[in-house]
Amino acid sequence: MSEQTEATIPAGRLRVVLVDDHAMFRAGVRHEIGSFCDIVGEGQDVASSVETILATKPDVVLLDVHLPGGGGAEVIKQVSAKEPDVKFLALSVSDAAEDVIGVIRAGARGYVTKSISSEELVEGMQRVASGDAVFSPRLAGFVLDAFSGSVDISAIDEELDRLSTREREVLKLIARGYSYKEVARELFISIKTVETHVSSVLRKLQLSNRHQLTKWATDRHLV
Repeated sequence: MSEQTEATIPAGRLRVVLVDDHAMFRAGVRHEIGSFCDIVGEGQDVASSVETILATKPDVVLLDVHLPGGGGAEVIKQVSAKEPDVKFLALSVSDAAEDVIGVIRAGARGYVTKSISSEELVEGMQRVASGDAVFSPRLAGFVLDAFSGSVDISAIDEELDRLSTREREVLKLIARGYSYKEVARELFISIKTVETHVSSVLRKLQLSNRHQLTKWATDRHLV
């Protein structure tokens, strides 16, 4: 835990906007951290989130990555164009590289996963409000690699951009060890369609087999 002086943290309780498209999750977070901060607004998609944030001007926005209307990165871009001092802490179930990269590039000050404890989350918000960057331990190493040049971020984006949304979904499941039948069941598509998507992914990424696909995804922290 890094030490914070009272002067660096906004006076009084933190004013927080909670952004997530699942009402039950927002209710759970409000219950967990509501006694430590003031939740001054909520958003469930890009439009409602931007409107709420601009109206309330919170100290910190707890932001989910995947939102209807363009995602968390779009919220950051729209808000920052009008209120550049608002700070964002991404809070997501995903620790995939493209999700982390997207919101950090957009301007988020940190990224933590939803497995974080309430105490850690409150501390993370305080640190972000004071200007620090906050990352879950597993993500911290990846972010350091990205800044050091060990991971070619531009290459990840460029290659992923070649894949459709469905192809990315199939890629991740295959890389996690799912069989074609399990992928088909998970995505509600036929096994033949899975095979077609896998073939397309291998061709677009210039890979030869499933083993190479899994290594490609693992090396880029996509699984």
